[in-house]
Amino acid sequence: MSDANETTDTTARSPLLARLPELRNGLADFYRDLHTHPELSFAETRTAEAIVERLQSLDLEVTTGLGGTGVVGVLANGDGPHILLRADFDALPVQERTGLPYASTTDGVMHACGHDMHVTCLLGALDLLTAGRAHWSGTITAVFQPAEEVGSGAQAMVDDGLFDKVGTPDVVLGQHVGPFPAGSVGCHPGPALAATDALKVTLYGKGAHGSRPEAAIDPVVMAASTVMRLQTVVSREIPGGDTAVVTVGALNAGTKDNVIPDTAELKLNIRTYTPEIRATVLAAVKRIINGEAAVAGATRTPDIEPIDTFPVLINDEHAVSRTVSAFRSHFGDDMVFDPGPATGSEDCGVFGTASGAPVCFWFFGGTDPDTYRTAAAAGTTARDIPSNHSPYFAPVIEPTLSTGVEAMTTAALTWLSTGK
Repeated sequence: MSDANETTDTTARSPLLARLPELRNGLADFYRDLHTHPELSFAETRTAEAIVERLQSLDLEVTTGLGGTGVVGVLANGDGPHILLRADFDALPVQERTGLPYASTTDGVMHACGHDMHVTCLLGALDLLTAGRAHWSGTITAVFQPAEEVGSGAQAMVDDGLFDKVGTPDVVLGQHVGPFPAGSVGCHPGPALAATDALKVTLYGKGAHGSRPEAAIDPVVMAASTVMRLQTVVSREIPGGDTAVVTVGALNAGTKDNVIPDTAELKLNIRTYTPEIRATVLAAVKRIINGEAAVAGATRTPDIEPIDTFPVLINDEHAVSRTVSAFRSHFGDDMVFDPGPATGSEDCGVFGTASGAPVCFWFFGGTDPDTYRTAAAAGTTARDIPSNHSPYFAPVIEPTLSTGVEAMTTAALTWLSTGK
């Protein structure tokens, strides 16, 4: 991997970023349009078309349909490093409750994780980098990825020949908006985002009339016992110095108050950072599910099916050091922080694993700074600041948008050759 320009002259960045004020209104309009028209994983056709139109207007070489709805734009500008810039663009099955004038018009679907902001920021950075080609050299591959929310989009693009088409990058750079003060940027070296295992569990009982529970094997009681016992996995089987999360996000059973159903369904979400802890948690979860069914007298073993799987996202320490140094030079030390490892998950790391390139993935804040300060002073940030996946999650457009564009542009220039 090239080590050209370990540090980037800030004067080389300034001509590019000086154009940002004239782009802000157009980018904000584009963001609001995406937010109003969210699309679920692998169904992001309108979003992809909007991205393609923007990339073509910038004269990038565009490839569509990778991994289903994925879009790739390539900007080659002479000899130098090859960098991959990534944004995801799928939404979530969440009913929006923000009350914003540009809230989702699609019932039950919302950009509740900020992927619309990721797309807009990357497009803004590409606009700046395209116009400022005199100040850098190398190749930029911009990857707009579908289906991050189900953990399949990055792998689908890789399987569809992404790196056969664009070549191998020297570094993978990505970012995510989060519930931090807008204007701030956070990056953690090493394991930065957890692995995920999502499971669907079907418990089998024996139905009967609600007035005759003795004639039933009640899957509702079985499910309740299973949920409570699962709470002991982390508290009793994971060492205090390690981290794991086991969440039961859904429990569905029955149709009527006086009917004991035949089955109950659970959906679990598990987060871990190491293969050893992951193996321990999965074994404990399966043992408890099967054990509770046996204790209840179930005549059929529960079905345990995987839904989604995300790998651990590991930030390369050198890549983080180099990129964060540029962030500190640009934003100032007080606006750059280490958020520590997060128990959220991301499949951006798949691009690094598949290509062998180091990954640097960071967060940028999306919460109004005054609102955040007030909540922090009261100790109520967890309660008062909507997080990703909340029906109330909505980044303030500024300074969030400008920060995301500046961060992506600054990171890109840190890895490209400068001084043409």
